[in-house]
Amino acid sequence: MTWADIDEAAAGQRIDNFLLRSLKGVPKSHVYRILRSGEVRVNSRRIDATYRLVSGDRVRIPPVRVAISHAPAAPASTGIGRRTVFEDDSLLVIDKPAGVAVHGGSGVSSGVIERLRAERPQAKFLELVHRLDRETSGLLLVAKKRSALTHLHEQLRAGTTDKRYLALAGGRVRDLKRRVRIALHKYTTAEGERRVVPDPEGQAAETVFHRKSVYQEATLLEAQLLTGRTHQIRVHLQQIGHPIAGDDKYGDFQWNRQLARAGLKRMFLHAARLSIEHPVTGERLELASPLPPELQNFLDHCEPWNDAST
Repeated sequence: MTWADIDEAAAGQRIDNFLLRSLKGVPKSHVYRILRSGEVRVNSRRIDATYRLVSGDRVRIPPVRVAISHAPAAPASTGIGRRTVFEDDSLLVIDKPAGVAVHGGSGVSSGVIERLRAERPQAKFLELVHRLDRETSGLLLVAKKRSALTHLHEQLRAGTTDKRYLALAGGRVRDLKRRVRIALHKYTTAEGERRVVPDPEGQAAETVFHRKSVYQEATLLEAQLLTGRTHQIRVHLQQIGHPIAGDDKYGDFQWNRQLARAGLKRMFLHAARLSIEHPVTGERLELASPLPPELQNFLDHCEPWNDAST
């Protein structure tokens, strides 16, 4: 039997997430079993998996068997920390590459946050502020203090952050500015994949698209997120008839095959700009990430649309 005393750094976490982080190597199913059985106690009381820890709580953790892996250990340093755009005592901003999940799960052994924790074993607190799709590159916020995480979440809920993405959309978008309001419903497939469909009864979702450049077969858009729903930009563009180039979930699959032959090997969606209030100083931070070379090189070979009436 072990006991854990909760300090301010750990306060606010759900008990299940706290245990999953504390009991490295213990299967998730076992963690939830000891929660359901009442073997885990907080201040000598039974709690459920949704209980949020408070500073001063005392957690009783029963003896558990740690799974031993005979696979070769992955290198502790994967270099994700070298992609730092901004860092101070409370905040870390990473330029995430495409093809890397932000966290482990659903068949992914480790993501950005697990890699960062492996690279920084001395860090007491590292948590994602928001998510990016695995196929999306660009700016990703990581909190280094719980107070910073709470403050940034409040900003996201209040809509005071400004998040801009660059997307290459199929066809010629004629409007210089287009506002899309389509409510979305999220569900999980039998294979465990997250999917989103338009649904009037779903969550409100709003995106403003600004036209940047027009090409023969596509348009470069800047997408301004006014809400932050899962796959929002991808589904909104699909619904207005301009799917994102290379999108393997919501895109034009025949066009995607043509694009792959032309050299585009990933989805053309990049978190390019982010404006937030610093969670401690209150200073406005304006952060930017240029298009990755593989996207910029593809764009450089796209034929411009020269019709002056567009």
